[in-house]
Amino acid sequence: MAPTLSLLDLAIVGAGESVAEGLNGCVEVARRAEALGYRRVWYAEHHNMASIASSATAVLIAHVAAHTERIRLGSGGIMLPNHSPLTIAEQFGTLEALHPGRIDLGLGRAPGTDQVTVRALRRDPRASETFPQDVLELQAFLADESRVPGVEATPGKGSHVPLYILGSSLFGAELAGMLGLPYAFASHFAPQALVDAVALYRRSFRPSVQLDAPYAMAGVNVIAADTDAEAQEQLQITRRARVRRMLTVHDRPVTDTEADAILRSPQAAHIDQMMRYTAAGAAEAVAAYLEEFAVLAGVDELMTVHQAPSLSGRIRSLELTAVAVGVAPPA
Repeated sequence: MAPTLSLLDLAIVGAGESVAEGLNGCVEVARRAEALGYRRVWYAEHHNMASIASSATAVLIAHVAAHTERIRLGSGGIMLPNHSPLTIAEQFGTLEALHPGRIDLGLGRAPGTDQVTVRALRRDPRASETFPQDVLELQAFLADESRVPGVEATPGKGSHVPLYILGSSLFGAELAGMLGLPYAFASHFAPQALVDAVALYRRSFRPSVQLDAPYAMAGVNVIAADTDAEAQEQLQITRRARVRRMLTVHDRPVTDTEADAILRSPQAAHIDQMMRYTAAGAAEAVAAYLEEFAVLAGVDELMTVHQAPSLSGRIRSLELTAVAVGVAPPA
């Protein structure tokens, strides 16, 4: 049976693009994903990254929701240590009131940025230590009875926006299981503990009001193109972009020649490890990889991260993948 397909849109601002153009691209991607039968689109909270425009995650979700009709939209995720639970309950309660039955709230405990930016956000670096308690407080704000006497989320109370725990370690897996929440593993950039984390989640799962059986998701990079050669060319461009994000040479951008030299060196091992789970090729090869990956990971849903360097390439990757996997009919 074909795996359920969803999409993590990184809200990329491409070279030479404005932020507005990057955000308009998010609308195009979501509308195409909706037409193709993808289940949901998520956006991740990142800060201080010039190439990613999803820092105000709830605002972006609202914009995309207003330009789509059916597809679920949500956070993958909101970095809860950066916010008070009440603030997030109000934001996502508002989204649910405006777009009922279409909103997801995925939660992570990392800051989604560097420590200098954490200070600029006015957050305590130790805030992640209270993540489990903050999740419960947020859940209560979205339910019918607050855990904070005299304080209710308006909007938010009674909305029951579904929560998802995101993670790349065993901590989040066990927490999601104990709370009876769906679990999404960030294997598109931190693959090491994938199999162990999903297995621990399933062992730890306790039924809850939201969920009566475990439900696991995993991120996987995808570059589907009309030919294998085209996909491999796009993969190399993506690997170069990773080098540029991680390295500088004398305070100037890394050239293609320099990036390729690094990618031929032992330094490439870290980048290749991050992209360990990547389906790159023509449609049939990508579909076969995704089916095998879903079995390996032991998950119910794949959160595909389409890595083509251009908007047109990402949309083409969406199309080819959906048809090949079988969630969309042939054109």
